[in-house]
Amino acid sequence: MKTDDNADLEAIFQQRIDNEEKIEPKDWMPDDYRRNLIRQISQHAHSEVIGMQPEGNWITRAPSLRRKAVLLAKVQDEGGHGLYLYSATETLGISRAELIGALQSGKAKYASIFNYPTLTWADIGAIGWLVDGAAICNQISLQRTSYGPYARAMVRICKEESFHQRQGYEIMVVLAQGSDEQRAMAQDALNRWWWPSLMMFGPHDAESAHSARSMQWKIKRETNDDLRQKFIDQTVPQIDYLKLEYPDPKIQWSEDRGHYDFGEIDWEEFYAVIKGDGHCNRERLQHHIKAHEEGEWVRQALRAYNEKKRAQKAA
Repeated sequence: MKTDDNADLEAIFQQRIDNEEKIEPKDWMPDDYRRNLIRQISQHAHSEVIGMQPEGNWITRAPSLRRKAVLLAKVQDEGGHGLYLYSATETLGISRAELIGALQSGKAKYASIFNYPTLTWADIGAIGWLVDGAAICNQISLQRTSYGPYARAMVRICKEESFHQRQGYEIMVVLAQGSDEQRAMAQDALNRWWWPSLMMFGPHDAESAHSARSMQWKIKRETNDDLRQKFIDQTVPQIDYLKLEYPDPKIQWSEDRGHYDFGEIDWEEFYAVIKGDGHCNRERLQHHIKAHEEGEWVRQALRAYNEKKRAQKAA
């Protein structure tokens, strides 16, 4: 049962949220607010770092030096996004080691989209266009999230994600305007990445365990279903420009709703991937664990250096 003092603090806290004030690390906050933020921001960070893998294996196979350089820059950006977001999560009183441990044990999740394989170069275009496009839809509103460190981190991330989205769409434009084989490659990538991209927004609002509270606290500013619809509305005209076929035969403009209608997502697939049964779940985590273990000597050296500096300062 809540004490009167806690009830008063929660009422003041909610008033600050309603007044659009930013909550900062040293401010009082409900334990559930803190836990909700740790879950969401760390999941976002994990997604950025794991998301380096499906694209990273195409850096050496990109079709030109320019494409290699651009893709390398993009993958570096994603590593930086993970750093910003882990740092923001640490302001909530949890260590980086705890966050990484939760990811590697399977306790913490990351975006389901990154458990799909990149089979062709067109997949790199589709990821930039669709996956980063879906991310931008979500992240633009997160620039106004109620937690200050998270909101500030999202400003730079959104700018860089916009570059990623344009990079991906440019690849798709070149392929769609190329040979029959290139056009078929673009269509295949669109078909395979469309539905996983829609799944990125999460389950329907009524079935989401966290949406209602996150909306109340303005951690999230728009619902899963609203964000998904926004993404579809902005992406279908881009498919038209490419002159590719719709990956969903039920896509059509609704005059009544003022939005595009679309088919139902395969939620069984979504939940299977979330539970660890996607194409690449095990591979992604094994690769992360291997890289983490191989980098232990760097962390040891950094700790030794810091201990030495502290001892010199104390002497």
